[in-house]
Amino acid sequence: MRRLLLPCLLLLAACKEDVAAIPDPTPMTDTALSYFCQMNVSEHGGPKGQIHLEGYPGPIFFAQVRDLVAYLKSPERDADILAVYVSDMGAAPSWADPGAENWIAAETAHFVVDAGVAGGMGAPEIVPFATPDAAQGFIDQYGGVAMPLDTIPDAAAIGAVDLDRELEQPI
Repeated sequence: MRRLLLPCLLLLAACKEDVAAIPDPTPMTDTALSYFCQMNVSEHGGPKGQIHLEGYPGPIFFAQVRDLVAYLKSPERDADILAVYVSDMGAAPSWADPGAENWIAAETAHFVVDAGVAGGMGAPEIVPFATPDAAQGFIDQYGGVAMPLDTIPDAAAIGAVDLDRELEQPI
């Protein structure tokens, strides 16, 4: 029996897949650049996002959550996604200062879509919150609908931007 047990254990160990650890969120710094535009993320208001990719030493940052969602919906990516974090705007000091360390996992966030508010790059923003109550408070003031990440419609992130539409800059 022992002769069989050792080869089986060795075989199981050889078949074991290495699973990459889920990285913690990285604090936003003054040197973080937005993935699409390569502009400094901290110079723009509104919620931010970061995605950790397998094989990359640090996250890729996004100046708008809308851009992060567009990246997630894109079929062309550089590597497997390990973790996705977004700013918790319920914990943000202000719209102009979304916070450097108030990151929440995107899969647990409550996203307000179609609120008519402008993100850091001027396009309509998708606004994340850690709690449904915080999302509802934002909806009461600016409109929109709350939903989980996996139900955000493509048009909210990758649709055309109506340049004639007036967007608010939340306080």
